Amino acid sequence: MKITNGFTLIEIMIAVVIVGILASIAYPSYTQFVAKGARADGVAGLMSAANRQEQYYLDNKKYTDDMSKLGLGADPWIVDNKFYSIDAVVVNNTNFTLTATALGTQATRDSACASITLNSTGNKLPKECWK
Repeated sequence: MKITNGFTLIEIMIAVVIVGILASIAYPSYTQFVAKGARADGVAGLMSAANRQEQYYLDNKKYTDDMSKLGLGADPWIVDNKFYSIDAVVVNNTNFTLTATALGTQATRDSACASITLNSTGNKLPKECWK
């Protein structure tokens, strides 16, 4: 009676195929999850900048397109995770539009939300990026 220890080549190849199939299913879901998480930081940055714009308006009776005047540092402001930059456009000192633009890998990973906007009237575009 012969006792064998270990695995055959067929058993190892079956295990490799199963791991490959699982990885091909899991990796796209993982990248989508990471992109959505980075987008959440961009949306939070837009909301923070909009709140600061409103505070600036209360203090100065006008909006500003200079992010450093809002206490956010450089212009354009780069959010904490470094995946979005936020810039402001002011029209007639009475309306503003904030735009978060995806940077680096986020721009390719989340191309549908490469540019997210929020204006002084509360319009949020594109709508699917705010969910």
